[in-house]
Amino acid sequence: MSLFGSTSGFGTGGTSMFGSTTADNHNPMKDIEVTSPPDDSISCLAFSPPTLPGNFLIAGSWANDVRCWEVQDNGQTIPKAQQMHTGPVLDACWSDDGSKVFTASCDKTAKMWDLNSNQAIQIAQVHPMAAVATAERGLIVYQLENQPSEFRRIESPLKHQHRCVAIFKDKVNKPTGFALGSIEGRVAIHYINPPNPAKDNFTFKCHRSNGTNTSAPQDIYAVNGIAFHPVHGTLATVGSDGRFSFWDKDARTKLKTSEQLDQPISACCFNHNGNIFAYASSYDWSKGHEFYNPQKKNYIFLRNAAEELKPRNKK
Repeated sequence: MSLFGSTSGFGTGGTSMFGSTTADNHNPMKDIEVTSPPDDSISCLAFSPPTLPGNFLIAGSWANDVRCWEVQDNGQTIPKAQQMHTGPVLDACWSDDGSKVFTASCDKTAKMWDLNSNQAIQIAQVHPMAAVATAERGLIVYQLENQPSEFRRIESPLKHQHRCVAIFKDKVNKPTGFALGSIEGRVAIHYINPPNPAKDNFTFKCHRSNGTNTSAPQDIYAVNGIAFHPVHGTLATVGSDGRFSFWDKDARTKLKTSEQLDQPISACCFNHNGNIFAYASSYDWSKGHEFYNPQKKNYIFLRNAAEELKPRNKK
């Protein structure tokens, strides 16, 4: 039975593939656990593009490695390959044809991993648009077609340090703006050329606890990752509070919030058709080295996202 693309039977437990069905808060949503996760904090996740048959997931980590799994329709994950850097891996992405993976590391190299030969060489990659969050809350948008050049510098709509950024596309699949997350539990939605900037661009609070009662302090957590659904244009955020949330930016409303995991969620992504949502549970260093526990296991979970990310019906 296919678990991705249907809602029946998904994440209900019953076998070791789904994790324990007892009260275990490392997987409170009872989602599928990816086998052989990285041995240190997980920094990035990315699914293969639609040009590649099936679903393959890559993850980079602070263990200096990039791992690749095949994700089968029944939820089983099969480790396929691994490549090493000499420093922590900060980000990874696929080539459009799915034959190569590009990685960036703290070892000051960007590499191209040819999956056919399983060889990696130092290289670079180009996309139509890039949004770069810099120090001092700076934002620079680059156009990368033909001769790459700086397109625009933008004053940050957020008051605190940036943590993540993700580009979203319009109905004809062209980059049209970006979402920016900060350490202050807030996300900004920013269009590059909006008809009405004051109305179209906005921010919203997320990954906070204890409600909004002003008589009690509110716990505020960093937004560690943002991913847009490739079909619906809705988005997911993950945070240091150990929760993921789904949002409809056009309706400006929350669609769902998960139960709390026992450690932060450090990264997330969708597969090419939006049926699978992957998220990583591992320490994000938000509390410093004194809270790092090398004995704590890292996890990657897979969740059926076919229904939960559908936009809110318009009234």
